Amino acid sequence: MTETTILLKVLLKQRHLQGHRAFCREYDRAAKRVDPSLVGGYPSKAQFYRWISGELLGLPYADHCRILETMFPNWSAEQLFKPYLGGMDFIPEPASTPERVAPASVARAELAGLTAAYTSRSEFHHHMPPHKLFDGARSIRMVGLSLNLLCQQYPDRDLIDLIEGGTEVDCLFLDPAGEAIRRRGAEEGHPGDLLSTLTDVNIGALKRVALKLTPDATPRLRLHVYDETIRFNITIVDDALCVVQPYLSDGRGIESPTLVAERGETPGLYETFCQVFESLWSRSREVTA
Repeated sequence: MTETTILLKVLLKQRHLQGHRAFCREYDRAAKRVDPSLVGGYPSKAQFYRWISGELLGLPYADHCRILETMFPNWSAEQLFKPYLGGMDFIPEPASTPERVAPASVARAELAGLTAAYTSRSEFHHHMPPHKLFDGARSIRMVGLSLNLLCQQYPDRDLIDLIEGGTEVDCLFLDPAGEAIRRRGAEEGHPGDLLSTLTDVNIGALKRVALKLTPDATPRLRLHVYDETIRFNITIVDDALCVVQPYLSDGRGIESPTLVAERGETPGLYETFCQVFESLWSRSREVTA
């Protein structure tokens, strides 16, 4: 997937609002005029960068669209998320007759909250590296095999800063001493206990993170294991965004297609996979020191 320049990105750059923090301040100003109850409902950092990268399938939810149209009164939400082929240093004129397109709520309903899809996990990592996904998060919930995205690709120092700042982190690993991980290793064609060893290493890395936390912050990092047939790698950020990667029967995890879904006004894929996480967590056991 190649990055597309959309109109919203051009207009934000012209106003010097292309940074997430600056955008959120302007978003709240507009929200006060639209509906004061929407103040603080701005997109997370990861959501914002998906907006301006042109990776959304459809449009943001209706409240976001209302606020964006207040921020850019000459443009419809549909126009803001269309590709823009002009130069970044030129502010385009509003179209006199907006194209007729399906309302945001209708488009989202058809996609069940799906906002992006990638053919592989590696392609997803290219477009959404860990710092975009996790920086500034208030909660992170993950279930999978070894959880490399957090344990190997996100710096310990940044994770410690998040947790010390109040972020809740729940990590559910496939039990390195269980039967399910051995079956998965054989399925992927790995020699011996390779997957068990890798998972042990990652659990150990988060245990070391826990040792560096202050007493008040320590309870916010929770490590559990489960021993069931592995079907999905699920990452839930801020109770708003869900990244899902199925495990293929004859392929490594890095080859898995990846879906991104966001929480909406009606139940969709986000709620489905949150329920999967909660069900697995309820049957898991805590990792002890």
